[in-house]
Amino acid sequence: MNDALHIGFLLFPQVTQLDLTGPAQMLARVPGAQVHLLWKSLDPVPTDVGFTINPTTTFADAPQLDVLCVPGGFGIEHRLDDEATLAFLRRQGAHAKYVTSVCNGALLLGAAGLLRGYRSACHWMWRDLLPLFGAVRVDQRIVRDRNRISGGGVTAGIDFGLALAAELAGDEVAKLLQLAFEYDPQPPFDCGSPETAGQERVARLRTLQADTIARVRRKIESAHAATAL
Repeated sequence: MNDALHIGFLLFPQVTQLDLTGPAQMLARVPGAQVHLLWKSLDPVPTDVGFTINPTTTFADAPQLDVLCVPGGFGIEHRLDDEATLAFLRRQGAHAKYVTSVCNGALLLGAAGLLRGYRSACHWMWRDLLPLFGAVRVDQRIVRDRNRISGGGVTAGIDFGLALAAELAGDEVAKLLQLAFEYDPQPPFDCGSPETAGQERVARLRTLQADTIARVRRKIESAHAATAL
């Protein structure tokens, strides 16, 4: 009898690697966990910082997942209309026990139709786009709505991973993992959220990313317009 707990992370070009590797580090240590890094082929996949990550399992060979997790990154722009990826998410999401995301990976779940009517977290710069998919934007680091669990931006994926580990294996296992990885954040600056960073700094970062976010918004709105025809 195979009692493996199949946990699958979507891996795609220009993924933000910490969105994936942060929670994967935690969840891989859950008793019985078998982690799959999923892509169309087994070719190395470039991350947003230049190095590559090797997929372990193709879409075609993936087992039915107990946990489906979609990380984020600038690469989502090219996945929002990638039917092979969206079809895989729909297929797995229909039967997974948990359908989850980190950062703007929530937008890919939305594009696959898996967030309509659900509350969701997202990176603060991207969360205004959630309602375009019928999701309910929630400005929290971790959000759970039924079997949907989502984390906010990037480092929130570590908190998300611990919360999901507790869901899967109990609080004590998650606490042991937190201790084992010495996860005791003490950042040198109090600047990790729009609320603490100050309006000028927030505006500067929004300006840097404005073109990308605008392109993604147009792509989402165009897809909705085409569907409505």
